[in-house]
Amino acid sequence: MPDKNINIGEKIKSLRVEKAMSAEEISRKSGISESIIAEIENHKVSPPLGHIISLANALQVTLGELFEDSADSPFCIVRSTDRKTVSRFNSADGKTGGYSYESLGHQKQNRQMEPFLVTLAPAEGSQVEPNQHVGEEIIFVLEGQVEVRLADHTDVLNPGDSIYYDSNLPHVVSCHGESPATILAVIYAEKEMMIL
Repeated sequence: MPDKNINIGEKIKSLRVEKAMSAEEISRKSGISESIIAEIENHKVSPPLGHIISLANALQVTLGELFEDSADSPFCIVRSTDRKTVSRFNSADGKTGGYSYESLGHQKQNRQMEPFLVTLAPAEGSQVEPNQHVGEEIIFVLEGQVEVRLADHTDVLNPGDSIYYDSNLPHVVSCHGESPATILAVIYAEKEMMIL
């Protein structure tokens, strides 16, 4: 069975090198600082999904390519044992980056939505910066409590609660409390994000 863990930082770096793009160019196109890009590529910081979307856009690849999806079918069934987990650990100290996520849509070709099962870990003390990108998101809380910050609004969601918002609003989605939380997150990838 192939390894289902994906190191997103290594994938971003290899695509950037393959496309002969500098970190400065990626920074300019994505709106993410060069220092953050270096930390992502060196697996020292775990990027939120919003940053991954911005980086995919800057690299002119689909999110599926970053997640090493084959995207060769008009539908996909993802068994619980076949989810691809994106590596979210700092290789230097083994700390989580705040959350891990599993792609639920790999193998579906020409998709305009990206579904993920996301596990949010309790905060480890660092303040998360808001991110924003084109598109829309819906989050449905399965377990635990989730704090959502949208621009100047902050709210706590409980199991069964959901929120749907424009992703261009500065937003932070994080665990609330001492126990991990699990959410279903679906990101709508607008036409300008699609590279078929």
